[in-house]
Amino acid sequence: MVEATIAVVVVTYNRKKLLIECLDAILAGTRLPDKIILVDNGSTDDTPNFLKAEGYLTNQLIDYIRLSENTGGAGGFYQGVKYGYEAGYDWLWLMDDDAEPEIDALEKLSQYLDEPNVSALANLKIDLEGEILHPHLGFFDRQTHQNDFDFDIEIHKKIEDDLVKKHQALEIAFSSFVGILVSKKAIEEVGFPNQEFFIRGDDLEYCLRLNKAGKILLVTNSVILHKEAGDPGAIVKHFLGKISYRTKYSRIWLTYFETRNAIWLRKNYASKTRFYFRTIKYYCRSLIAILLFDDRKFKRLQFLTEAYQDGLKGYFDNNKPKILYEEKL
Repeated sequence: MVEATIAVVVVTYNRKKLLIECLDAILAGTRLPDKIILVDNGSTDDTPNFLKAEGYLTNQLIDYIRLSENTGGAGGFYQGVKYGYEAGYDWLWLMDDDAEPEIDALEKLSQYLDEPNVSALANLKIDLEGEILHPHLGFFDRQTHQNDFDFDIEIHKKIEDDLVKKHQALEIAFSSFVGILVSKKAIEEVGFPNQEFFIRGDDLEYCLRLNKAGKILLVTNSVILHKEAGDPGAIVKHFLGKISYRTKYSRIWLTYFETRNAIWLRKNYASKTRFYFRTIKYYCRSLIAILLFDDRKFKRLQFLTEAYQDGLKGYFDNNKPKILYEEKL
């Protein structure tokens, strides 16, 4: 039998140090990929010259694709998956530049390539302390959204931890793009990631489609470290007594994309009853949280309302957050 071909798709933007650590980890693996498709989202930190000076651009395993502008993670993965699919690779392993797979991560994923009715294989994602990153995998209703759990998150974590301990491979409904190996057959059926999302939720939307093509299996002994370079923001006490994170105003553009894309997802994948209930519920919750805890209240309300309207209309103008941020009240 001819061994299946695997290409890694790595998307990067202005994170040279993390990128090198990611590439080095892939190249040190006990199973090497047939190709590394490196998509540079128009980095402005001299990434091309840095890669050239360090010898990565002369490595025959690496195909370097530099985009003319930053298209967000969604645009980068769209380009990388399209390139790998058209090149004919049987499987595409997707990850951000802040991911670092363990030395045997791809080898252990590869043991499940012949599993029947599988659209994708997922790594177990961990943080710097070795804890499972629960938001990066999910056992949710396929017609809802990953953040719409109706039960306590601590209970959900315990369920996940128990399942991971008992199973070497188990079916999940969602995996982030921090280590997911997608089959060519599934791509033929469901297409490429949605580049209009720019950032946030593109992996969830793609997994909702992948579920229609076959199972997503979490291979629990195939581990990938996610360094998560982002700043979570300030911690405040929720008005219901729970602890939550508040986004710094300088990063409010992330909240716009997350909210817009989540509304679009619920509208297109959830039942109408669930969609209307969730939309009203989360808008009111966000409104109250802004009024109680945040600075720049009017601008934040503008971002929130515009994100909801654009998600409902399916309006994807990815320059809009920048325009809103720069506008004066």
